[in-house]
Amino acid sequence: MKIATAAYPIDWLDGWSQFEDKLSRWVFEASEAGSSLLVFPEYGAMELASLAGADVAGDLEGSLRAVAEVIPDVNQLHERLAKESGCYILAASAPVFTTGARPVNQSRLFAPSGQMIAQDKQIMTRFEREVWGIEPGEPLQIIETEFGTLGILICYDSEFPLLGRALANCDVILVPSCTDALSGYWRVRIGAMSRALEQQCVTVMASTVGDAAWTLAVDANVGAGGVFCPPDKGLPPTGVIAERALNQPGWTYAELDFAQIAEVRRDGRVLNRKHWQEQIPRDSMAITRQLR
Repeated sequence: MKIATAAYPIDWLDGWSQFEDKLSRWVFEASEAGSSLLVFPEYGAMELASLAGADVAGDLEGSLRAVAEVIPDVNQLHERLAKESGCYILAASAPVFTTGARPVNQSRLFAPSGQMIAQDKQIMTRFEREVWGIEPGEPLQIIETEFGTLGILICYDSEFPLLGRALANCDVILVPSCTDALSGYWRVRIGAMSRALEQQCVTVMASTVGDAAWTLAVDANVGAGGVFCPPDKGLPPTGVIAERALNQPGWTYAELDFAQIAEVRRDGRVLNRKHWQEQIPRDSMAITRQLR
């Protein structure tokens, strides 16, 4: 199958139709290129705060609530585009109020049938927990599709090995991200590549890119699309299947062979996924010694 992962710019939107046109262009560009799975980044939906005007868009709490209010309409648009394009679409994540007084950071995966599965972020960054008050959501899910098994680790989640291990049965782990500095981009990328190595799977990173001074939420964005794998037989020795130049808006495309992933897991030069358990009795055996 062919996958498309986005380096997505945060734009000022003068009206809903502008957003609808933008998203439709992105979806059908990837679809016409032969892609079956499209991945948008974390917090890409924050550009929708512009629909509420400059004062709201420039206020952190106001922008959060303004975006959450339009997510039902956003979901309807993605459902329609998934049906029309015949693609699976991971929508850009957004603040969503579910059961608590504070929102979760949620990605939603749409199938060509129109069915949707939502995945909440598990571990918040300092900005999310200390400034925005974003809360952890529902647990991780393993999502079975017609072409393979997917999981989603939203940005910071990809930096935690045990979350990756919870998705060890996934062929592909999607990593939508939003980072405001080169260091943040590389933290998430290193996390995504590490999870691919440990679980012998493919990880797919999408990013927000560009400056948007009108919003305090996602005013600076540094990133690139990338598709990563374990550097093993039949796969790129760098662990990079595809990558785009940093901060260049657009799609990054990659062809995935699920049989190849299965073969590396079965008979790779190393078997990190199979040997994972062997570290557990040894992780508490470290001995402190002095050498002066």
